[in-house]
Parts: sequence; structure tokens; C-alpha cells
Amino acid sequence: MRIGRRVVLAGAAGLGGCRKAAGPKAKVTVRKVASYSLELTEMLRGVIREHGLAVRGKRVVLKPNLVEFDPALPVNTNPAMVMAALEAFRAEGASEVRIAEGPGHRRPTLDLSEAAGYFETVRGFEGLFTDLNWADAARVDVPSPFSGLKELYLPKMVLGCDLLVSMPKMKTHHWVGATLSMKNFFGLAPGAVYGWPKNPLHWAGINEVIADLQKVVPATFAIVDGIEGMEGNGPIQGTLKKAGVIVAGRDMPAVDATCCRIMGIDPEQIAYLALAGGTGEVEQLGERPETVRTDFALIPEFADLRLARKS
Repeated sequence: MRIGRRVVLAGAAGLGGCRKAAGPKAKVTVRKVASYSLELTEMLRGVIREHGLAVRGKRVVLKPNLVEFDPALPVNTNPAMVMAALEAFRAEGASEVRIAEGPGHRRPTLDLSEAAGYFETVRGFEGLFTDLNWADAARVDVPSPFSGLKELYLPKMVLGCDLLVSMPKMKTHHWVGATLSMKNFFGLAPGAVYGWPKNPLHWAGINEVIADLQKVVPATFAIVDGIEGMEGNGPIQGTLKKAGVIVAGRDMPAVDATCCRIMGIDPEQIAYLALAGGTGEVEQLGERPETVRTDFALIPEFADLRLARKS
């Protein structure tokens, strides 16, 4: 995977079209949040307003990251974050807010959700939740794909919503370095189409497919759960890392680049960010990444991802 990452980075550097055209800087919010027991709903309402999200009368889909059964590990998006987002978007006038996920491992999704605390924390969860692995899907053409996939099959409920909110856990990843709001969209791909663990997407190139997904999803927003993240051998077998932040914004590559800087990871060394043009300057709202930086442990294979500290 390291050879593949370096090849992708070299290719991205040689393709001027991979970087976004000059324009206004993407806005990314960083908020210090010490624990899940704080009043998250009002804080998220402030973030929604800060980014000018016009959600009144709109259909919103929240996409958390659900991976494995073990509730003792910081693998999944904390359900308190999802409940707070649900309440915040409702309070801002959304006509419908649903929760949807398509886990990559072949597990009973509702059992996984229960183990992760969603039934206990999110009121009426079962009636709000859609398992994207079995949802009706439609074919979407991928313009100028980075991967070998000229089309992707995505759930109709996702394609038809007014706002899709990626809600990942801040984690390292043993194949791509970091898994954040962009990588979280692997869970949009239905297992009924791509199987488990969605190997056709891996075979087409993980970094390339992550970048391709950004081209075909509808209007997006990201809220990254960095209150408690995972470092080391993520995204499943790592250890707890308390970063104490929430990161949010409309531009997911910019959000993920900000998360990388907080994690002590050089975003320019993350291949899918290079492809998506997400390594440029950002207009930071709230805290600056360097003031809340807390270096996440990296596996030896990714030691070269470490972001140098400014002197």
C-alpha cells in the first residue's frame, strides 16, 4: 500500500487538474469539546449557522461510521454526537432527518448499532435508521474517474436528500493513513452490490475511489467526532486518543486536511487528499489546528506521514 500511495501522490503532483481552481478559501470550524456529556446540540446549531446551512424544510441524512461490535473501543462515531446532530438539524427546521450507514463487514447492522449504544442514546433510532447495504440503489456515472470505475451504485435515499452529513470518528487507518469524512463515504456503497467488505472498491484503488465518491454525492457537510479518536493501528485495532475537538465544514477535503493537522499528520502525504485537491489553505474558524494539535501514534509503515512542527 505504501508503494501505491507514493505512486498516487506522484501522479497527483503532476496533474494540474487535481487541485482546485483559485477562489475563496474553504471554511472549517474547530471547536474544543472535552466530553460527550457537554451540551452538544446548541454547539452544533451554532456550527450550522456559522456555515450558512439553509436546512429549513430540507431532508437531511446523517452518515455516522459504524464498523465493529466492540463498544469498549473508540471505533464508531459516538451516538451522543449523532443524537446532538439530529436534534440540531431538527431545531434548525429540517423537515426530515434520517440516519444511514452501510457497514463494510458482514454483520447484522442493527446488532452492531445496539452494541455501539445507538438504541440506548438515539431516541427512536430504529425508525430513523436505514441500512444502506440493502437500500434501493441507482447507477451514477463518475466524470473523469481517478479509479477504473466509470460508474458507481449509490442508495437513492442518499442521492435524493438535500444535505448529506458525514459524521466519522477521527482515526488513523492502516491502509490510507487517516480515515475521516471522505473515507466515511465508503459506507454509502451498498453491500448488496459490492459485497463485504466491498472488495471491488478496494481493488479499484482505495484512495482513487475515495476521491471519486466526492464527485458524485449530493450536497455535503462534515462533522468529525474528534472528542475521542483512535490512534495506531486504526481503523479497528488501534487505541483511544482523546483529541477533544469537533471539526466541521462544507468542504470535506478541507475538513479532512484540518483533521490531519490536528492529528500531527501531513495532509500533503495523504493520497486521496492530494487527488481531491484538499491540501491547500483553509479559513479556520474557532481554534487553529496548531493550538489543538495532539499527535496520533502511527504504525511504522506510516512514520513518514508525521507533520513537521514549525520552529
